[in-house]
Amino acid sequence: MGTGLSKDADGSSHGNEGEENPDHAGGQLYVSLKMENYRLKAELIPHVYGSVPLVGSWDSSKALSMEPESASMWELSFVVPSNHETLDFKFLLKPKYSNSPCVVEEGPNRLLTRGTLQGESRLAVFKNGDVTVEFRVFIKADRVSPFDLAASWRVYQENLQPSTVRGIPDVSINSVPMAGIENGSPASLELDLEHYVVPAPSTSANSAFVYAANNTENPRFSNVDCPGNASYSFKDSGVSADQPTTIKEMEVVIPDPSKVYSGSGMVESKSVGTFSSLQKQDGHRGLFVDRGVGSPRVVKSSSSSAFSCDLKLDTETKNSMPAAAGAVAAGAVADQMLGPKEDRHLAIVLVGLPARGKTFTAAKLTRYLRWLGHDTKHFNVGKYRRLKHGANQSADFFRADNPEGMEARNEVAALAMDDMIAWMQEGGQVGIFDATNSTRKRRNMLMKMAEGKCKLQIIFLETLCNDEHIIERNIRLKIQQSPDYAEQPDFEAGLQDFKSRLSNYEKVYEPVEEGSYIKMIDMVSGHGGQIQVNNISGYLPGRIVFFLVNTHLTPRPILLTRHGESRDNVRGRIGGDTVLSDAGEIYAKKLANFVEKRLKSEKAASIWTSTLQRTIITASPIIGFPKIQWRALDEINAGVCDGMTYEEIKKNMPEEYEARRKDKLRYRYPRGESYLDVIQRLEPVIIELERQRAPVVVISHQAVLRALYAYFADRPLKEIPHIEVPLHTIIEIQMGVTGVQEKRYKLMD
Repeated sequence: MGTGLSKDADGSSHGNEGEENPDHAGGQLYVSLKMENYRLKAELIPHVYGSVPLVGSWDSSKALSMEPESASMWELSFVVPSNHETLDFKFLLKPKYSNSPCVVEEGPNRLLTRGTLQGESRLAVFKNGDVTVEFRVFIKADRVSPFDLAASWRVYQENLQPSTVRGIPDVSINSVPMAGIENGSPASLELDLEHYVVPAPSTSANSAFVYAANNTENPRFSNVDCPGNASYSFKDSGVSADQPTTIKEMEVVIPDPSKVYSGSGMVESKSVGTFSSLQKQDGHRGLFVDRGVGSPRVVKSSSSSAFSCDLKLDTETKNSMPAAAGAVAAGAVADQMLGPKEDRHLAIVLVGLPARGKTFTAAKLTRYLRWLGHDTKHFNVGKYRRLKHGANQSADFFRADNPEGMEARNEVAALAMDDMIAWMQEGGQVGIFDATNSTRKRRNMLMKMAEGKCKLQIIFLETLCNDEHIIERNIRLKIQQSPDYAEQPDFEAGLQDFKSRLSNYEKVYEPVEEGSYIKMIDMVSGHGGQIQVNNISGYLPGRIVFFLVNTHLTPRPILLTRHGESRDNVRGRIGGDTVLSDAGEIYAKKLANFVEKRLKSEKAASIWTSTLQRTIITASPIIGFPKIQWRALDEINAGVCDGMTYEEIKKNMPEEYEARRKDKLRYRYPRGESYLDVIQRLEPVIIELERQRAPVVVISHQAVLRALYAYFADRPLKEIPHIEVPLHTIIEIQMGVTGVQEKRYKLMD
C-alpha cells in the first residue's frame, strides 16, 4: 500500500529510493492531476484531453471530465504502467449548461513521462476573448505494485468482472443475476418476517436501546464517601493555556455523498504525499481512471511523524461497491502506517458541547480498540456526576458563574481522571475520558494530573457539529434517553432545560488549540465533514485516526449468516470446500426470499461472501444485488487438520486437541490459523462495514462470523470462540445514531 516511489511535480522523490528495478513485476504509477482556481464559476468544468483514446484522442467532445474535490480544486487520477509511453495532453474548460465552444489552455502540449510532468509550467492559462483565467497545476505520482492493485482494483463497466491481477482475487465482484426461485417454491417464506424472529442471547448486542453512558466504567468511590484528595485547583497548573500550538499536519475534507458529484476528497500535506488505492476501469490501453471512489490511506513519512489521509465516498447508488482496503494488506497497514507499538498508555480525552455525539463516538472507539485486543475502558464523567450529586440537576448547575456547581463538576472530573490513571497503573492501555472538557482550564487540569503518570499520552478528540437539525435530533434523543431527565414527565420542560444547559456551555466554550488533538467537524451527520489532526504520532493514535476517518452514524442494517449446511457439516468434518447438503440448498432459497423481502427498497445493498463455494452457492439464488467475494471472509484455516473430524484429531493428534481445548482463542492449527489471526485479517472487512451507507449481507463461516459478531456486540476476545452462531439463522445488526441493536431470524431448523 503506497510502497515504492512517490514524486512531486518538481521531480523530488521519497520512499524506497533504493529500488534497483522500478519496473520489476509490472509496477504501476498512480497519478493524480489537480487544477486549482478560487474564482472559477461553476458553469465551466475543467477537462483533460490528449493523445490516447481514453481522453478523447484530441477530440474535445470526448474529453474526460475532472471531478470537483472542493469548491476551488478539481482532480483526475489514473493508473499507468511505470514504463508507459509519453502521454500528450492539454487541459480545457467546457461549459456545463450550454453548447458554447470549449476553451483550450494556451501554450504547448503537456507531456507526462514516468509520472513526471515535463517542463516547468505550473499554471494553465485560458483565454476567452478578453478574459484570462489561470489555474495552478499540481501532479502527484506514486508507484504501486500489482500486489497493491489486486486488493483494490475497481471495476466500472456494466458487466462487473472479478479482478484477476494476481490470478486469485482478494476481492471479486460479480453482479450477474443468477437463476431466481419460483414464487411457489416450497422454500418461500411467509410474508411476515416477524414470524421467524427468535430471542437473541442475553449477552448479545442490545435488542433495545441502552443509554451509552450507562455502559461505561463504574466509579471506584462510594455514593457517600469520596477520597479526600479528589479536589484539584486550576491555579498554577503548570500547563499554559496560551502556549503556541504546532502546525496542523493534516486536514481531511470528507465530501457530502448527497451531492451530484463524487468528490475525490484528496488533500495534500506539506510533509506527506497523498495516495489513493482504488481505481475503476473506464477505458483501455492499460489506463484506468479513479472517478472519486476509494478508501482512506494513511501513510507515514520517513522524515515526519505526520499523517495524511485520502477519503473518498461512493455516491453511485446503482452499483455501490465496497472500496476494499484489501485483505492482503491487513497485516501491513499498521506497520507501514504507524510503526511498532510503543510502551506507553494513551488517554483519549473527549471535547465538545453537549449533544455533539461524544459519548457515541467514545463507545464506538472503545468497542473497536477492544476488538483489536487493546485493553480499553470508557470513563464517562456524567455517570460520575449522577452517582455523586444526583441525576436531577437543573441547567443552573452547569452555569460557569455558579461556584458550587463548578466545584462539583471539577470534583467528579478529577475523580474520573484519578480512576482512569489508577486503572492504567494497574496495566490498562487506553482510557477514553468522556466529558465536555470545554475550557482550557479544565483540559490543563487533566494534563497536569497526567504528568509523570505511567508514560501517559493525552490526545484530545473534539467533536464539532454545525448542523442545527442534527443538534436538535441529538437533544431530543438526550431528553428521551438520558438518566438526567428520567424523572421529568414534561418533555418540553426537559427540552428547554437542556437547551439552557447547552447555552451555559456555549458561553464559555473554547475550541482545542493546544497539545495533540483530533478534530471531527460535522462528521456525526454521515454526510461528509472534516477531520483535522495535530501533533499525532505513534501506533495506537494512528489506528484511531484511521478508524475515525472511516466511521459515520448513518443508520443501516448488516445481516450476518452462515452458509447453508454443507456436506462436510453433515459429516462433522472441519474446513474443506464441499457443496451444500439438501438442507443447505433449501436454506439458500429461503435466504434469497428473506433478502428480497427485507431489503426490497434497498437498491444499494450488496452481498458479501467468502471465496469458498459453500458461501457462493448459498448466495447464488439472491438476485438484484451485486455480490462481492472476500478472501478475508474465508473460514479459519485448519491447516493439517483440514477435512478431519474432532474425534479424529483427538485420536491421532491428542496434544493438539488438548492445546485447542485449553485456549481456543490463541490456539493455532499446525500450518493454519488461530482466532486471533482471523481477527487480524478481518480488520479491513470491519473498516469497510463501518464505511458502508447501505445494507450489507455477509454470508460466511462460523469462526469468521463469531469474530465479526463480537465486534458489533462488544464481546470480550476470550468469548469469541464460544459465541453461538447457529446454522440457518440470520443475525441482523442495526447500526445507527442510537448504537447497535440485534435481531435474529431462524428460517429453518
